[in-house]
Amino acid sequence: MPRGGYAKKRLWRWCDNPLRRRDDVIEAWIVLAVWTVFGVGGTVAGLVTARVANDAFARQRAERRSVTAVVLHDVPPAATVPRGTSGRLMTTVRWKAPDDSLRTGRTLVNTGTTAGSAVTVWQNDRGRLTFAPPTPATAAVESGLAGAAAVTAVAGLAFGVGTVARRRLDRRRVDAWGREWVLVEPRWGHRTG
Repeated sequence: MPRGGYAKKRLWRWCDNPLRRRDDVIEAWIVLAVWTVFGVGGTVAGLVTARVANDAFARQRAERRSVTAVVLHDVPPAATVPRGTSGRLMTTVRWKAPDDSLRTGRTLVNTGTTAGSAVTVWQNDRGRLTFAPPTPATAAVESGLAGAAAVTAVAGLAFGVGTVARRRLDRRRVDAWGREWVLVEPRWGHRTG
């Protein structure tokens, strides 16, 4: 194929052509719109989602603090724990909140921990128990995955809408060809049979 022939072949719907129908031009605009939404919208959605997720993780790291808590009850050893548990059980602990008041709550601790043992727990800025915030590396990975999920959602939506629109165009073309065939077929002369 001569230089530039491939591009000319791919862009035939945009060129002045006696065989080009109105539906071909509409289809070309649909394809262009789908790829534009995918390229621009997917990029923006991915970047914004990743940024929002990363900011949320950074806020969690800023708001949550680790404190030492005291276990109030013995935790059974691993041998007495039902199968399928993670080696950690819920128990009651006591810790000091940011306002220096003593708080009591329940959290997961390792099996076999005895009463009076010190464990590290995480609290938010109001002194309530919470989960440990993600590390910067974990937050970066999770933010990236959230951004990729947003790109995938935009792509799925754009290509899904484009596919539906193109199928409707195809159905319209087939119906038009059927109507034209009903008009043209009798003029072709006698039938053999």
